[in-house]
Amino acid sequence: MSDAGGVVVARDRVLPATRALSIVIIPFLLVAFVLLFFWPSANDTARLFAWRIVPDFTSMVLGSVYLGGAYFFFRAATATQWHRVGGGFIPVGLFASLMAVATIAHWGKFIHTNIAFWLWVTLYFTTPFLVFAAWLWNRREQFGRTDGDPMLRPRTTLVIGVAGVAAVATCVFLFLTPRAAIAIWPWSLTELTARVMGAIFALGAAGLGAFTDKRWTSMRILLQVAGVMLVLIFIAAVRARSDFDTTKPLTWVFAAGFLGMAVGTAILYTRMERAARTSHAGP
Repeated sequence: MSDAGGVVVARDRVLPATRALSIVIIPFLLVAFVLLFFWPSANDTARLFAWRIVPDFTSMVLGSVYLGGAYFFFRAATATQWHRVGGGFIPVGLFASLMAVATIAHWGKFIHTNIAFWLWVTLYFTTPFLVFAAWLWNRREQFGRTDGDPMLRPRTTLVIGVAGVAAVATCVFLFLTPRAAIAIWPWSLTELTARVMGAIFALGAAGLGAFTDKRWTSMRILLQVAGVMLVLIFIAAVRARSDFDTTKPLTWVFAAGFLGMAVGTAILYTRMERAARTSHAGP
């Protein structure tokens, strides 16, 4: 779109190519969710998935992330404004890139005779490039805030940003020092699953976006995605509670942190939605 002087003006739209990519990715994520969340056992994953996953909780966490991802890409495919979903593309790209690196590093752990393995390889050896390309291409449509956009408070921005920093630090720890992580982690890990968990924590980098874009509308869908994941992970934790080692201090730190994040996310979302409705209602 151009103004009267011929200057190109960003429209804050989601480009058709970005919508198409999102639509293509969704079915892969939905299938992976169903397999991992409802058939999480080692025998089932060895039969149905790309590699044999132990314990069940790890399978269900990964499945929870996949459903959250499917919801994110659905929103990306249907969004009317790029800034509402743009903050999720870099974290997703990081997640996919780390999953690709983990696949190469642990190539022998995968079951090459399973169709799921080749779908896995196809997905993770292409998605990082496609997601980053979509972000680079679509970010030119980014449009600055307008009057009336509900804004995050400074304290809220700090909390979300710090949570993002903590997630990235955990990602680095799990991915680069998997043996150290195995020794203290609340449930059983292998070097491969430690790195997969690290990739999952990379998604928390979305919180860093609060430092640069303080619009509630830029964070709203990302918090919805986090909510989907948190609810499913809670269900998984109840189902696989025997997988946790209660003698490890990090188990209780993990439980407290998870509870705090879940409650904090719910409170923040409720308050900001109320503020947004009040703002739109006007005087």
